[in-house]
Amino acid sequence: MNLESVMQELESLGKERTKKMYMSNGAHEPVFGVATGGMKPMAKLIKRNQPLAEELYATGNYDAMYFAGVIADPKVMTAADFERWIDTAYFYMLSDYVVAVTLAETDIAQEVADRWIASGEELKMSAGWSCYCWLLGNRKDSEFSSDKLAGMLELARNTIHDAPERAKYAINNFIYTVGVNYVPLHDKAVETAKAVGPVEVGADAKTRKLLSASDNIQKAIDRGQIGFKRKHVRC
Repeated sequence: MNLESVMQELESLGKERTKKMYMSNGAHEPVFGVATGGMKPMAKLIKRNQPLAEELYATGNYDAMYFAGVIADPKVMTAADFERWIDTAYFYMLSDYVVAVTLAETDIAQEVADRWIASGEELKMSAGWSCYCWLLGNRKDSEFSSDKLAGMLELARNTIHDAPERAKYAINNFIYTVGVNYVPLHDKAVETAKAVGPVEVGADAKTRKLLSASDNIQKAIDRGQIGFKRKHVRC
């Protein structure tokens, strides 16, 4: 399949209701509104195709950009490629669920994610912290430095309340993920989550809510999920 045929197929799979949902979360035109599950038959047919993924990502169409992440070949992507992708990831569903997920399947994941976390830019920070969540949920504990992750928990504790909106979500999720998926620092993550307390997000009364890593870690403990690892990062 080429760019034209993929775009035609994506357009045919679009649903107005799904499109409205994506747009309510921050997507903007062009967008078709394709459910992620609807992309699976085409993904199985194409498998990995980095040149086509690059063409799709460059369209600026949300569904095409998402599908680009599904068929991308992370093993051939460089740090410069990921910088290009994050620079055009205009809202969190792209930064955290396309770019960060794809990055998490590379050997340069931590190096790039560290740079984004330190950038001070909202969506880069969000993608960087999110990448660690994807990594911790999939890779063996032995692949990480406990000292480094402990330092990141301290950074999370000290910066989360003043972080940009989307970064708050990702940092909160990082604390939760360490607590659930990285056994060596479970206790420290629990302590950090309690120290952080509820994290307020939302710009107005209608959207305002509180995030609680502490409550969510406890729910995971109750369900016996501590130490859980996913088989794959991307579905």
